[in-house]
Amino acid sequence: MTEYKLLFTGPMGAGKTTAIAAVSEVAPVITDVQNTDQSVLKERTTVGLDFGLLSLDNGDRIRLFGTPGQMRFDFLWKILAKNVLGIIILIDNSKPKPLEDLGVYLDGFAQELSKDTPCVIGIGRAESHPTPSLDDYANAASARGLVLPVMAVDVRERDDVVLLIDCLLAQMEASLHMENNK
Repeated sequence: MTEYKLLFTGPMGAGKTTAIAAVSEVAPVITDVQNTDQSVLKERTTVGLDFGLLSLDNGDRIRLFGTPGQMRFDFLWKILAKNVLGIIILIDNSKPKPLEDLGVYLDGFAQELSKDTPCVIGIGRAESHPTPSLDDYANAASARGLVLPVMAVDVRERDDVVLLIDCLLAQMEASLHMENNK
C-alpha cells in the first residue's frame, strides 16, 4: 500500500474544509474557530489544518490536508507542503478579485510548483459567476510559466472533488512514466 499526501489550499471561504469532508472516509479533523475577520462573511474559519483520508480501489491511501486560507497563517503552508505529492488550489469565482487570489497561492507555493509538483486549480461558483473564465485562470498560471489544469468544481459534490484528485493522480503517473523512460 502506498500513501500519498495531497494539499488543498486557497483563500478563506474557497471550500477546502468542505472539499475534504466531501471525500474523506473518516470524520475529518477540522481546526475551525469563530471567524474574526469582518471582511469575509463566514461564521468559522480554519486556523491550523484540515485532515481526511481517502482509499483508492487498489488499496493505496490519500492523506488529504487543507491549509488555512488567511494570510496570517501562511507560515503553515510551508509546513503542510513538506513532502506533498500534489496541490489543489481552490478559488471562489464570486469573490471580488479571484485572479489575484490565485496569484497569492501560485506565489505562495512557487517553490513546490517549480519542482514540477502536480497541481490542479478548482474554480468554485463558476456557473453563477462566469467571469473570470477558466481560460483566464489558465492564462494567469501560464504567465508564471505554469501549465495547470483548471476546472469548475462544486466542492460539496464528492464526484467533483474526486475528479480534481484523479487529475492530480494522472499528472503524478505521467511524471513517473516520463522519469522511467529517461
